[in-house]
Amino acid sequence: MIKYIGSKRLLLPHIQAAFSDLAPGSQILDLFAGTTRVAQGLKAMGHLVHANDHNAYAWMNARCYIAADRTKMLSRATELVAVLQETPPAPGWFTKRYCQEALFFHPDNGAKIEGIRARIDQLDLDPDLRAIALVSLMEAADRVDSTTGVQMAFLKRWAPRAHRPLSLRVPELLAGGGTATCEEAIVCAAAFSGDAAYLDPPYNQHNYRANYHVWETLIEWDNPEVYGVVQKRMDCKDRKSDFNSKRRIEDAFRSVVDALDTSRIVVSFNNEGYLSREQIEAILSQRGDVATVILDHKRYVGAQIGIYNPDGQAVGQVSHLRNKELLYIVDENPDRARAAANRSKSAGSRPVSG
Repeated sequence: MIKYIGSKRLLLPHIQAAFSDLAPGSQILDLFAGTTRVAQGLKAMGHLVHANDHNAYAWMNARCYIAADRTKMLSRATELVAVLQETPPAPGWFTKRYCQEALFFHPDNGAKIEGIRARIDQLDLDPDLRAIALVSLMEAADRVDSTTGVQMAFLKRWAPRAHRPLSLRVPELLAGGGTATCEEAIVCAAAFSGDAAYLDPPYNQHNYRANYHVWETLIEWDNPEVYGVVQKRMDCKDRKSDFNSKRRIEDAFRSVVDALDTSRIVVSFNNEGYLSREQIEAILSQRGDVATVILDHKRYVGAQIGIYNPDGQAVGQVSHLRNKELLYIVDENPDRARAAANRSKSAGSRPVSG
């Protein structure tokens, strides 16, 4: 998977435990799917997962890992990835923009990325196989990028991994079916009807489309108008999420929760986010009794590195290295909510409280 702020890799056992009493085949919505790490964890438990995200790169992740069925796609995907790996480099607008004007990839790898991406569009691929090919390319590019993990900046000198040749791999597909959409959260929430929903919304001003604008362009392949040193997509200025607004996030969150047709809702949120624990619990309490689990967690990589100016000079100090991730569990049956919270607290080996 790509490097990603907000990844729930370390918290996944606690999240899975909150759904572990549901029967296999239960319909669960992951409304803000991102890399689909949680959606994959739920699919692996045997649930029928619907993964949604309004960014195209995340939607491709969902098509690859959630909608595609390993038993049906693995053989074809293996053959396709081998063919794509032999595609010759084809430097053009992508290489110029992201390897010369901005230094996200070494030009040799940029030209290889560009050749493979163009080849994917030339082939007559069904949607799931195309998604697998695109995710394979995105993950291969992520392994040879020259960043600290987000695309708001690039390193002044090539990272050692940037000199490694681009190498495609077949994504770690999962058996079973699922569905994927690329909708705004409120639209998807209103359309979904099932057993449970998992919500991991943005919690501060950091816009995921801006943080991963190169992946958005790699998937859209639209040669967009760009701005700034990092060649950011112009639509990063125009396409704003209410969840990135301190003024609008509370109403946006309430609207999504009210729209959901599920008996259980599990929400993941950070204690440094725009919404307080009291605000979230008040909104969720309209759906039933709320049980809250507090998990100690390492802060995102940017907070650990510190604050730097455009010349690469440190201009701020790291204030703290850990924060709290909170899981809010609400169910129409209060006993089930409390039981789910108790399972979540005891899952894995990470220190918890609540």
